[in-house]
Amino acid sequence: MWFLNIINDFIIGYPIVVSAIWIVGAIFESIYRRSEKFAKVSGDDLVSILVPAHNEKDTLEDAIKAISKVDYSNFEVILVDDKSSDNTLELMYKLQKEYADQFKIKIVPIEHNQGKANAMNEGFAVSEGKYILGMDADSLLDKNSVKELLKTLKSNDKLGAVAGKPVVRNRTTVLGRLQLLEYIGVIDIIKKAQSFLYGRINTVSGVIVGFRREALEDVGGWHTDVITEDIDITWRLYRKGWQVSYQPTMICWILVPEKTKNLIKQRRRWARGGMEVIAKNHDLLLHSTITQKALLYETIISSIWAVLTALSTISYFFNLFLIHEIQLDGDVLLILILVSIFQFCIGFYGSHESALLDFVDLLLIPAYIVYYWMINLVSCILALVSFFLDPDNVGTWSSPDRGLNNYEKKKFG
Repeated sequence: MWFLNIINDFIIGYPIVVSAIWIVGAIFESIYRRSEKFAKVSGDDLVSILVPAHNEKDTLEDAIKAISKVDYSNFEVILVDDKSSDNTLELMYKLQKEYADQFKIKIVPIEHNQGKANAMNEGFAVSEGKYILGMDADSLLDKNSVKELLKTLKSNDKLGAVAGKPVVRNRTTVLGRLQLLEYIGVIDIIKKAQSFLYGRINTVSGVIVGFRREALEDVGGWHTDVITEDIDITWRLYRKGWQVSYQPTMICWILVPEKTKNLIKQRRRWARGGMEVIAKNHDLLLHSTITQKALLYETIISSIWAVLTALSTISYFFNLFLIHEIQLDGDVLLILILVSIFQFCIGFYGSHESALLDFVDLLLIPAYIVYYWMINLVSCILALVSFFLDPDNVGTWSSPDRGLNNYEKKKFG
């Protein structure tokens, strides 16, 4: 019985403790950032913007239009078509001619669909920039992001990569707004906290990330034998002695899944990527810096919590429907809800201007706590199953699930 009590305390107590740590870390990171000194951006350094694409005919034109508005002139764009089945490649050549007078666009067609990591490598091979910015073809780059990338990387010669801040722009569905809350109230908070507490982050954001060219060359580019190339390259940079940081002022506007099954599929891939990192870097659990160990053990503990929480949920419903007995501690549950609400409010306060947020978005916090955490739990369990049953699965790109409508184009275009 005492063992079950410990498990129950861990299930409820773990999210409360980590949320408190994230909140404190994010607050102090924001305070520290106000006094942080950055290098000046002269405009002399060439930046290569890599845009890999697979079946992006509906989004690529808007992405290039956003790039054309960036507040920096010395850049080139590398468009990589990973064997699209629509007319993405033809659109690339059209855009190349359309923007020829403004900036250079290089096009790299790939004969076989081999995934994002390979597409990034192919684009990097023809790039000439001292600094590399990687982004998705369905994202809109904020006009200040290139300068934010440069001022961050140029301020520290040991900094190999910097992660930007993705902000959800398809907000017309409940699921889209729930993910908006997550990106500003969980993902952004975690990265800020990790930056302050550990001096490093667990992973860059593949949707917007900047690299120093010599750092990419040092690690040999992106590995194609992993399911999440962004997490993998982060930890290979650490192994080579490079630093990786987070710059929340380096923003891009992203589209997110609007169907539950596709959201679960995405989160399962993310969770599996974390497990692959643990497997590939298990030696760092004993032989590494304290901060690297902290990040790795945090991933392990989170996975254990997800499994135990799933089992506990099954037990809860079993007791509720068959024995008619409720096993929830109301006081502890209330504390969890209050801490979660406070965390989202901190995220909202730090992002409401840059992310164009409305106060009504906060009304969905109860739905996030109940429904969205369950999605992440299911995703983690499925990732564990696939990781052990099909360890060699890598996969290629497939057509994404996203919402495109006039609301996003009017507000963010």
